[in-house]
Amino acid sequence: MSYYSYRGGGGFLSSIPPAVKNIIIINVLVMIMTALNEQYMISHFALFYPSSPFFKPWQIITHMFMHGGFWHIFFNMYTLFIFGCVLERIWGAKKFLIFYFVTGLGAALLHTGVQFIEAQVYISQIADGSQQAAAAYQALKYTPTVGASGAIYGVLIGYAMLFPDSVLTLIFPPVSLKAKWFVLIFAAIELLTGISSIRSVGGGIAHFAHLGGMLFGWLLILYWKKRKMMY
Repeated sequence: MSYYSYRGGGGFLSSIPPAVKNIIIINVLVMIMTALNEQYMISHFALFYPSSPFFKPWQIITHMFMHGGFWHIFFNMYTLFIFGCVLERIWGAKKFLIFYFVTGLGAALLHTGVQFIEAQVYISQIADGSQQAAAAYQALKYTPTVGASGAIYGVLIGYAMLFPDSVLTLIFPPVSLKAKWFVLIFAAIELLTGISSIRSVGGGIAHFAHLGGMLFGWLLILYWKKRKMMY
């Protein structure tokens, strides 16, 4: 294992590795643009279900740089800064970006897959005359998905797989646990909440996107380990 260093003119920004720094900058710029014209940005760059009239292919990527509010972007970018910097310094910018986008795309894939299953249930119920199912299907098609959370959860599992015994402490509640246990607890919470809210279209949190990011991050690191490509 080796770390590569960044040399610059000093200062806080120069200490942040380039991939993480540029991801944060892009997210902040997109957040500002969304604040200036929310309707345009959401309808063109958030991720919609493929059968939605708002769906565009590029949304698979662009939704990863959009957020639903200040705290959404703050916690995602803070987590990226804390854990992403560590991973990028180990892997380098190119490999980190591959990991980041694989986990983000994997999150979108699992999220959309779960939506597809929901949609098939609604379509079947609509055929039986259910007005409630028709409303739910419309909501599914017109509800946008935004955020880097899938990739961020991928970064978390990446850190936990590289440093499983490092101790992390939550701010609230002030609990300290090894990284591997934190990630397992997060995964269990996301799975349980995802299953319990699977029929709540537009509920606000894409739990299966979080799980997708973790799943694809886990699979990619296993692949890299098998091929001896970790470092």
